[in-house]
Amino acid sequence: MAPKILVVDDDELVLTAIQELLSPLGFLVTTVPNGSEALEKILSERFNLVILDVIMPEMNGFEVCQKIRQVDSYAETPIMMLTAKSGEEDKQRGMEAGANLYLPKPISPKRLIVLVEEAIK
Repeated sequence: MAPKILVVDDDELVLTAIQELLSPLGFLVTTVPNGSEALEKILSERFNLVILDVIMPEMNGFEVCQKIRQVDSYAETPIMMLTAKSGEEDKQRGMEAGANLYLPKPISPKRLIVLVEEAIK
């Protein structure tokens, strides 16, 4: 079965770009614009990887990451934070929230593909 990826970002262009980058490679990409919808999807479907923005309305990516980690079936699922918040404190906060990778935007498409493939192995 094709690996399923949940992408959470409030920027429609980012969602579209990641979907168009990963879908042709055989990944099933689901996109949502905020943390609330992400948590609904997490509870109703099983994903192999979550790609998460930090700066979003309502609930930031750190909060979403912590809530995902509280779901037993997602304790080991890779979570990649992809964000414009690239300071060392932000990175540390992301890792403490439960992220496996903390990546600054922009990221080259080739690098993102490599990291996604490594995360899902």
